[in-house]
Amino acid sequence: MADIKNILQEEDALNEKQMMQYLHGNLPEDELHAIEKQMADSDFINDGIEGLQKFKKPQQIDEYVTQLNHQLQKQTGLKKRRKEKRRLKKDEWITITIIVVLLISMLGYFVISKLRNGHLVPVEQTR
Repeated sequence: MADIKNILQEEDALNEKQMMQYLHGNLPEDELHAIEKQMADSDFINDGIEGLQKFKKPQQIDEYVTQLNHQLQKQTGLKKRRKEKRRLKKDEWITITIIVVLLISMLGYFVISKLRNGHLVPVEQTR
């Protein structure tokens, strides 16, 4: 997501500037009707406008948006760091497992080659 403040990806959807102008009543008549048509067509847009209208001070909206963006970045950053930590631990276990398998394989090869050459003679049990 290139633009963090623009969460609506559709071209014909309302942007933040249009919503604020609608709330302040600073829109021309044709744009006002277009926004009201979008509100009638989309429950999402309608709920958004109604929620923004409940704010007593329009300055609070910018503060809340900034605060929400900060919290969202913080939460996604924590999840990303946890994921990276887990991945490093998995990589360490994979490396250890590969080394152990290689050592066991080399030891097995060494024992089998010595047995074939007769250098290692099994100890006979006496009863």
